[in-house]
Amino acid sequence: MSGRDERQPPALGRPRIADDLRALGVRPGVCLLVHCGLRRVGPLERGPATLAAALRDALGPAGTLLVPTQNDGNSTTSRTHLAATAGMDRAQRARYEAALPGWDRRNTPSERMGAFAEFVRRAPGAVRSDHPQTSFAALGPQARHLTDDHALTCHLGERSPVGRLYAADGQILLLGVGFEACSALHLAEYHLPAPPERDYHCFRLVDGQRVRLDFRAPDLDDRDFPQLGDALDAASLVRRGPVGRSVAYLLSARAIVDFAVGWLAENRSTARH
Repeated sequence: MSGRDERQPPALGRPRIADDLRALGVRPGVCLLVHCGLRRVGPLERGPATLAAALRDALGPAGTLLVPTQNDGNSTTSRTHLAATAGMDRAQRARYEAALPGWDRRNTPSERMGAFAEFVRRAPGAVRSDHPQTSFAALGPQARHLTDDHALTCHLGERSPVGRLYAADGQILLLGVGFEACSALHLAEYHLPAPPERDYHCFRLVDGQRVRLDFRAPDLDDRDFPQLGDALDAASLVRRGPVGRSVAYLLSARAIVDFAVGWLAENRSTARH
């Protein structure tokens, strides 16, 4: 026999999630970047639609929602591609690369960003930044301001949505994910003196044809972000609380990026010596 505690927990509704977001400190009218592992929030009455509606309630009509809609599978220089092609010979790698699709701003789904990010990307009125690797989608009155003019050579720097989030004194919500997912921390890498650079190659669709893009940009590295997150927590720059059945973290974009610049300068320098 199935006991009562073996049943699925009841689905959570929009009012409960909105109350949790307000209690955590989500400000009305703010630009809010959300990284989300939806399953950890718990069963929701209408899935990602419930979370999106609750976020709109907490943000109010003047608030803007921002999510990552990124793709690294169409790049021959990404860690994802290098892992997928490890062990292949030259001919196998050539066939694999030839099959990579070109990125299309309107139609290409994000990769490994989660169901909530895809829901926002596909929502009526959403706009997406025009970067074939590190795009973001936004909903709300500041959506175009956040996503316009995303420079190819500036994945996650000043001329990207996270740069504009920083300028707007926005907030970041880590919902069911850890600091390894916090893309805004990469902005701190651009603020370091002489950040290391490397070559990037990726593909996009231009007039229906796949075109290879080659460019040079900072060599971004998130491998120490969990340790950086611990340091942010110790510095009292993290608000923590429940949202649904998940532990959520709320951050000030400016505060964490400014802190991260000093932390990365000290700790990465120490690690390399």
